[in-house]
Amino acid sequence: MPLWRKRENSRQLEERAARAGQASAKAAATSPPPEAGEQFRQHPDLTAAAFFDVDNTMMMGASMFHFARGLAARKFFTTSDLLGFAWQQVKFRVGGRENPEDVQASREQALSFVAGRKVEDILQLSEEIYDELMADRIWNGTRALAQMHLDAGQRVWLVTATPVELAQTIARRLGLTGALGTVAESRDGVYTGRLVGDLLHGKAKAQAVRALAAAQGLHLRRCSAYSDSSNDIPMLTTVGTAVAVNPDQTLREHARRQGWEIRDFRTGRRAARIGVNSVLGAGALAGAVAAGLRYRRRPRI
Repeated sequence: MPLWRKRENSRQLEERAARAGQASAKAAATSPPPEAGEQFRQHPDLTAAAFFDVDNTMMMGASMFHFARGLAARKFFTTSDLLGFAWQQVKFRVGGRENPEDVQASREQALSFVAGRKVEDILQLSEEIYDELMADRIWNGTRALAQMHLDAGQRVWLVTATPVELAQTIARRLGLTGALGTVAESRDGVYTGRLVGDLLHGKAKAQAVRALAAAQGLHLRRCSAYSDSSNDIPMLTTVGTAVAVNPDQTLREHARRQGWEIRDFRTGRRAARIGVNSVLGAGALAGAVAAGLRYRRRPRI
């Protein structure tokens, strides 16, 4: 590819990341906050906040994959569609450096979930599927870290590539301030099948954090961020305190070089081994889901 084309593609990616971040921050600012605890109301710290990634940081596994499982169980799409989605998520997540083709595939699949559907229906499904498949997958250790910030009177935001409606549901159920997530365009309460900007991934997360901080008067040096993935290094380096939670190998090594704190809640497993085998683990999960769906469809004898 010619150098000028690479620069053009890079510029387009930067522009989409900026639009995604700004759209996510706008959605976060206009969403109704959860009812705050008494201590938060009495001792607010207005210039500091904490930002938490979701997948494998706050929750075991990928929230979007669990959401896809719930939709598949409701006949939104087939088992083969689910497996294809799982494989794209594996490549998108584990690739380390962003591959434009994989990012595009993930973008298209994210749109396929909601195109032509009512926003209110997706919101209701988010509530149902969270209760069914996600509530018991929250890492207690990470939840305690979020509560520590809430107890200090700070706001706590989730930051994730998951659709903002699902992200806000997770935040609300956890009693957090809100969520920054991927924004899908809608008209008259129906999704158009287009994203506003891009997926909230990589640099887009950092853009969203900066936009929200500017809107709410946060001092980024007083803020904290938590993630498991090296893809989130842009977000982690945006704030004053970065913490690697259940980190992949690349992030673990980077955190050690930077002197960042490392927290690992994967009880009974060696974190490094999990990082190396993440592709196999995700593939096994996809296979287990497919087997479960097939089992439910088999007639009883």
